[in-house]
Amino acid sequence: MTFDDLLRRASALLRPGSRAILGLTGAPASGKTTLAEHLVHALNAAPGPPPAAHVPMDGFHLADVELDRLGRLERKGAPDTFDAAGYAALLRRLKDPEEDGTVYAPGFERDLEQPIAGTIPVPPTARLVVTEGNYLLLTTGAWARVRPSLDEVWYCEPRDEEARVERLIARHEQFGKDHEAAVAWTLGTDRRNAELIATTRDRADLIVPEPVLPPRPVPSALPVPSALARSRTETE
Repeated sequence: MTFDDLLRRASALLRPGSRAILGLTGAPASGKTTLAEHLVHALNAAPGPPPAAHVPMDGFHLADVELDRLGRLERKGAPDTFDAAGYAALLRRLKDPEEDGTVYAPGFERDLEQPIAGTIPVPPTARLVVTEGNYLLLTTGAWARVRPSLDEVWYCEPRDEEARVERLIARHEQFGKDHEAAVAWTLGTDRRNAELIATTRDRADLIVPEPVLPPRPVPSALPVPSALARSRTETE
């Protein structure tokens, strides 16, 4: 499997007069955001209105003040710390671009660790939305409403689990946790979430054995409709 294979498969979802949604899922630090950004960048490289948009799930994190009220702040990132129903409703709305025109999705500001409303515009010209997140294939609660809106779901599966864990620890350190706290969070909350996500693997349409990326890095200014692309919790 190569990145070009994935690009051809994503391109096949582009159809005149309709909008498709491609989902990427997998454990934290499995490469979902990196793959999404490369796919959208490649699809938007041709002249003309960009046909693809990137809408992560992370904008549906509940705010810390609400997580604290619910007693869930110490489990931030678990399924019940997101607005799953809101995410499912957005996906349904994105499937009907003719009616709504530009749709604005929330983003996630990693430096603040908070969702930010209305930061990701999806114009009606976008015929493919690439969305990524941990729980796209979960079948419990409001998460069960997500899969029906997705044309395909790909499961990102790194070959080296130890390397994934190390990347996750480094990410937590990058955004403010000291080393001990980063390790504890990765081996606690994050590990429990990863184990749950792994149970959804068999529901995917495609297993990506590891994020298959082009040999060059993504340019610093991607034509992706989000000002927060560099600061999402799913960035690999």
